[in-house]
Amino acid sequence: MPHPNGTPGTPATHLLPSYLQADKLGAWGNYLRQVDRVTPYLGHLARWVETLKRPKRSLIVDVPIHMDDGTIAHFEGYRVQHNTSRGPGKGGVRFHQDVTLSEVMALSAWMSIKNAAVNVPYGGAKGGIRVDPKQLSLGELERLTRRYTSEIGIIIGPSKDIPAPDVNTNEQIMAWMMDTYSMNEGATATGVVTGKPVDLGGSLGRREATGRGVFTVGVEAAHHIGLKIEGARVAVQGFGNVGGIAGKLFAEAGARVVAVQDHTGSIHREAGLDVPALLAHVKETGGVDGFAGADRLDNEAFWGVDCEILIPAALEGQITSANAGRIKARMVIEGANGPTTTEADDILQDNGVLVIPDVIANAGGVTVSYFEWVQDFSSFFWSEDEINARLVRIMKEAFAGIWQVAQEHKVTVRTATFIVACQRILHAREMRGLYP
Repeated sequence: MPHPNGTPGTPATHLLPSYLQADKLGAWGNYLRQVDRVTPYLGHLARWVETLKRPKRSLIVDVPIHMDDGTIAHFEGYRVQHNTSRGPGKGGVRFHQDVTLSEVMALSAWMSIKNAAVNVPYGGAKGGIRVDPKQLSLGELERLTRRYTSEIGIIIGPSKDIPAPDVNTNEQIMAWMMDTYSMNEGATATGVVTGKPVDLGGSLGRREATGRGVFTVGVEAAHHIGLKIEGARVAVQGFGNVGGIAGKLFAEAGARVVAVQDHTGSIHREAGLDVPALLAHVKETGGVDGFAGADRLDNEAFWGVDCEILIPAALEGQITSANAGRIKARMVIEGANGPTTTEADDILQDNGVLVIPDVIANAGGVTVSYFEWVQDFSSFFWSEDEINARLVRIMKEAFAGIWQVAQEHKVTVRTATFIVACQRILHAREMRGLYP
């Protein structure tokens, strides 16, 4: 019987240049191993699987800007379009000091899978700049954003590739990107980015969408395994737009958020944290450290906290073979992109922990980004209630189909999600054929 995570195929690593091989670069290698595991389930479409192992287009740009002190600084930026067989590229832009090309490649590939999993008509893309934005003034940040947008402007556009917010980027960054692209085009193009301010064509409900999607699929999964949300203990890593919103929704549904970790530290309260007060504290201070209504917790001890639900909602590569064995949760819901390594995935599976993977769990954000894009094209905007209802319906339907595939093939939810998504992507590739 194949392993529930999927039977590894014979990876054609000898056909790949070294920078694309699984054992060379962390996040990208993790993605390649995920593709290898799903390959035996693709049937005749497996002949196209190399399509998934090679980004369609990778752009590396120099981003020079005038600093406030009169010097000129150079930053390295990226935009990767992994696959556009099903539609224009779609994916966020992150500003972080540890951004690398291999990371952006992996994130763009996971966007391809995610978009296909919820069946929105997008391919996968991602972008980033290697910079610590906290070290920049507001003026420097604007100049960095505008120059980066100009540099990648040759490959983005409302029908080509649509950026969105990600780590350390927000509505203001998207407004600057939209304005810069529009100035270069000579006409306002609101559909070039999503996650914009509502006054500039943004969508109601977008900011909360990813966290709402995490909550929605979490509730659906809990129902399948007989886990009651009311009274369930929840631990959350990352307490921003994803983890914070998901934690708030779980608390409102009667769960107890007992532990939270972010870049400032870890906190714990067995009786349950006051989530609204904690969100206010994070907004005021920038992190969870120092919150009066909790005890400090060692960062490593966070992974061993007694809980039913664990939500990693920070960065990739957080759950590894080193800490996966300490996790006591019945269910892990991946709010972040790529937070679990393949080795950790196997450990969790062997320990009976249900993992709801990022490529379905955090797809709420791109789903509402799709709504925003559609609204921009039609210049007709929906109410927040309409948006939330459509989001919940799409997420529930997508998860139901994936759960059925998981039961049919006796595989994990991650492998089932990849089966559904890869079949959709490769079927589109096959039907389109190769040109010329």
